Amino acid sequence: MTTTGDPATADADRPGGEHRPAPGRPRALTANVPPLVRRLTAEFTGTAFLVAGVVGSGIMAERLTDDRGLQLLQNAAATAGVLVALILALGPASGAHFNPVVTLVDRAYGGIETSTAALYIVAQVCGAIVGAMVANAMFDLPLVDWSTTVRSGGDLWFAEGIATLGLLVVIFGIARSGRSTVVAFAVAGYIAGAYYFTSSTSFANPAVTIGRAFSNTFAGIDPSSVPMFVVAQLVGAVAAVGLILVLYPRVAGSADGPPTGPP
Repeated sequence: MTTTGDPATADADRPGGEHRPAPGRPRALTANVPPLVRRLTAEFTGTAFLVAGVVGSGIMAERLTDDRGLQLLQNAAATAGVLVALILALGPASGAHFNPVVTLVDRAYGGIETSTAALYIVAQVCGAIVGAMVANAMFDLPLVDWSTTVRSGGDLWFAEGIATLGLLVVIFGIARSGRSTVVAFAVAGYIAGAYYFTSSTSFANPAVTIGRAFSNTFAGIDPSSVPMFVVAQLVGAVAAVGLILVLYPRVAGSADGPPTGPP
């Protein structure tokens, strides 16, 4: 049997008075969302906004100046800012991977189940594609405008492997040493720097690489160049797994004392 009446009175009648709002305050708006749905939504949303930030700032930079160096600076700064905000906002919901290689390395360390990792990657790739299309739409470009910017060559592939290795060392080095509260700023700083010290401008993310193929702009990559970039990123991820284990053999390990946490 159900009754109608004052919500505050109904809450007061519950055992222990659960969820009883303070006098004079409205009931909080909440939702009962399955944890996996929440996590996948966060990964999709975060990756979409990340790619929208990368592609959109690239388009804006092209329209603001013809100076390629200044375009890269604007693109790097905008990407770093978006990354900090997204990681801080969505990290509590999903861990803020936004990157298949991050998810794969997390799976290698046992931080996520195989089935969940697979769903994360699907959400990330779909989010990246949607993010590129959204950026195109915001600047009155075709939703799908395949990039013609060829990025091919051993130097670029090597750079992508190094960029990915460094990114994963930053993320998991900080996490495994127990300083996760600063990871957003460290990742953003690394990506901004890697835009300049790598010849590939540090895509370091298979989902983002795929998404950027959908926009024929400053930040784009020709679809024919995508497979080798992804291969290089995966090689960098494999190298990162080994290096991180050497540096931090146990969770929350440090050079200042004995490691703590599970072996």
